[in-house]
Amino acid sequence: MPVSTQTFALTTGRLNKYKGEILSHAEPQELLCRDGRHVKMPKNSSDTYVARRFLPYGGTSTSATTQNTFFPTADGDRGNVIVQANLTQEGVTPLPESIVPMDVTVVMQQYSCLYGFTDKTYDLYEDDIPQEMIKQVGERISLVNELIMYGVLKGCTNQFYAGTGTTVATVNGGITLGLLRKVGKSLMANHAKMVNTMLKPSANYGTDAVEAGFNVYVNSDMRPDIRDLPGFIPVVKYASGKGMEHEFGKVEEFRFLSSPDLPSLQNGGAAIGATGLYSTTGTSLDVYPCIVTAADAWSQIAVRGKESLAPTYLAPGSPSKSDPFGQRGFAGSIWWKAGLVENNGWMAVVNAGVKTLA
Repeated sequence: MPVSTQTFALTTGRLNKYKGEILSHAEPQELLCRDGRHVKMPKNSSDTYVARRFLPYGGTSTSATTQNTFFPTADGDRGNVIVQANLTQEGVTPLPESIVPMDVTVVMQQYSCLYGFTDKTYDLYEDDIPQEMIKQVGERISLVNELIMYGVLKGCTNQFYAGTGTTVATVNGGITLGLLRKVGKSLMANHAKMVNTMLKPSANYGTDAVEAGFNVYVNSDMRPDIRDLPGFIPVVKYASGKGMEHEFGKVEEFRFLSSPDLPSLQNGGAAIGATGLYSTTGTSLDVYPCIVTAADAWSQIAVRGKESLAPTYLAPGSPSKSDPFGQRGFAGSIWWKAGLVENNGWMAVVNAGVKTLA
C-alpha cells in the first residue's frame, strides 16, 4: 500500500528542505581554440587584419589545390618543363620576373553576453547566484569562441564529400580510409607540413610507433565510425601511452580529436534510403564536417592584452538614473574575435554521415 507523506506534527518546519550542494553542469570543451596560430592584434589598429604571403615558383592562385604546387597542369613531363624554363643560354640575360603576393583579409567582430540579478537575489537568495553567473560567463565565452572558429574552418575551400556526393546536400556516405587518403594526397601535393612529430616505438608490450600526422577535429558522434576504420590505433596503444588532449586515436597519418561542441548539419545531406546513416528526423542524413589541418593552415585573432576580454561585474547598490535605488546587478563580458584560414591548400573539410548505432 502507498505510504503517506509524513509531516512535522508538533512544530511546523521553517523550510523543510535541506540545502544540498551545487551540482555539476555541462561545460564546453575547448578544442579548436587551443590550436592554430594565435595572433594578438594591437589596440587602435583598425578592425581589419590583412595577412600576406607570396606564391611559390610554379604555384598559381586559381584554386586552393594549385597555390602551393610547383608544376603546371600541362600533360607530359611537367618537371622537365620547369627545368627547360630555367635553362640559361650563353651570353643571354634572362628576363626578370616578379613574385606574386596574395593578401588574406579578415574583419574583427565584437561579441558579448550579459546576465542580470536583483538586490533581493544578491542579499537574500540561499545560493551565490552572481558567482555562478560569473562562472557561466567564462564558459559561454569558450563555447562562442569555439563555434566562431568552427564556422571559419568549415568555410575552407578544399572540400571533400563522402559517398558519391559532390556537395553537402548530396553527401550519402560515411568516412572511409579511401576518402582520408584523398585528403592526405591533396595536402601533401600542396607541400603541407604535418602538425605532429613521430612517436618512436617503446619497449612496452602492445604499443605502436605513431608517425607524424595531420590533426582531424571531429564531433564526438563520429568516434565509433573512426574506430571502425582499418588500421585504427587508439591512444592507449601509442608508444608514449598518451596523446594530445581530446585525442582518441589515429589512422595512418591522421590523428583524431573530438568534441561534442562541433555540431553536425542536421538533415543536411541526401535522403537516407538504405545508407544506414543517421538522421535527426529520419528523412535526410545529418552531415558532419571533419576539419583536417596541417601546420600554419589557420589562425585566430584577438585584440592584444587585457582589452581582448572585458569582463563586467556590477553588484547592486549603485544608484543611477536608470536604477535609482541600485536594485539591479550584472555579470557579463564583451570581446573581439576573428578566425582566418591562412592557406586553404593546407587544410581540408571532409563532409560525411555517421552510422546509425543499433
